[in-house]
Amino acid sequence: MAGELTKAVADLEEEKAVKLVKDGLAKGQDANKLLADSREGMELVGKRFGEGEYFLPELVYSAEIFKQLAELLKPKLKAEVKTGKVGKAIVGTVAGDIHDIGKDIVVFMLDMNGFEVIDLGVDVPPQKFVDAIKTSNASIVALSGFLTLAFDSMKETVDAIKAAGLRNKVKIMIGGGQIDEEIRKFSGADAYGKDAMAGVTIAKTWV
Repeated sequence: MAGELTKAVADLEEEKAVKLVKDGLAKGQDANKLLADSREGMELVGKRFGEGEYFLPELVYSAEIFKQLAELLKPKLKAEVKTGKVGKAIVGTVAGDIHDIGKDIVVFMLDMNGFEVIDLGVDVPPQKFVDAIKTSNASIVALSGFLTLAFDSMKETVDAIKAAGLRNKVKIMIGGGQIDEEIRKFSGADAYGKDAMAGVTIAKTWV
């Protein structure tokens, strides 16, 4: 079963993936497990994209499939997550970058794990992050970026938060695309998450 759902997502078989999730829920299977299998399929999609087997249309389509599955699983996952928010996080794709797939998965996963999430969307200028920190009192900021141009935008955003005198009020994580530990050092962020689950794990250690 696990392999089947992962494979259906990775192979972009929308109807099959939806049916497998619906059947799984009907049989009382663990929603978290079904989500993990779906996410594994998304990781395979990312791998195929990186290897040039898939292109942007496939990437976008896979995200649509994942969103559908996530919506089906959401009510069950919600029930399994303790009530009461564990913390507040601001999430956005940095200026100049319009990729939302990774960001949306991070938003969803944080939400599922009990965080109140402020989603600023894509192509977010540094000042918008600064304003959001001021108005929300969030203690976590997650910067997403897929393109190499996001490196500078991430650094500019961290610098803007510093200039506004808010750097000691928030923990900043970065992730997406070609981001790695070197970029974390360059940007001045506190942590780098290699995927959405890593982001959630980091966020939990910060609250």
